[in-house]
Amino acid sequence: MKPIKSETKDSAALQELGRASLQIVHDLKNQLNGLKLYATFLRKRMEKSERPTDEQETLAKLIAGLERAASDMTVLVRYGRPVELRLQPHTDLVKILSNIDNAEHIRLATDAHKLSGAFDVAALTEALKTITSCATGLRLANDNDPALIHLRADANNHQAIIEWRGVKHANGDDPFHSFAGSEGLRMSLAAKIIEAHGGETNHEANVLRVRLPLDAEKLSAVSNQRSAKAES
Repeated sequence: MKPIKSETKDSAALQELGRASLQIVHDLKNQLNGLKLYATFLRKRMEKSERPTDEQETLAKLIAGLERAASDMTVLVRYGRPVELRLQPHTDLVKILSNIDNAEHIRLATDAHKLSGAFDVAALTEALKTITSCATGLRLANDNDPALIHLRADANNHQAIIEWRGVKHANGDDPFHSFAGSEGLRMSLAAKIIEAHGGETNHEANVLRVRLPLDAEKLSAVSNQRSAKAES
């Protein structure tokens, strides 16, 4: 699915349309949550009255659909608003990524023991989990690399580089800004969170890549320690 493109160049009109659309989506989300409550009430009544299994399954699917739609609208509303971060200085990025390394098909490969920066732990964890989930779904079947997430430091630019390798994104579209379906919307929000941290996202061939700023002083100290060990 290709993103919708506007023919107008009137930025004020687009902003007004965006604000109105955001309010409509917010109201629709509340209505869907109300319908979900009614459907949940009916399901409990049906369970007590021992209604046929197919009727109960149909209602369960209806509730699941309402939950998905409401969740997507929540993400859209969040995307339409400015990202507000609670930055914590000297936060360890390695630790954040290690907490995502909790499944058989997800492994973190890095030589770094600690890479510090000013990060909002909750927001950044959410963004990195979203990207990891997307990368897991796009992973090539013939990729034999046990590590999905690769982390390294770029000392020259005071950045951390995170890569999800061995993935194949459809049609060459930018997975971070495609807005294609629920996953595309969540990836766009993840990219917005990364950018709010002063980072950037990009992709090439079979790689998704994120760059995040690091504490310059601590990174220089780590780099000097490695150089000293190499010389000895």
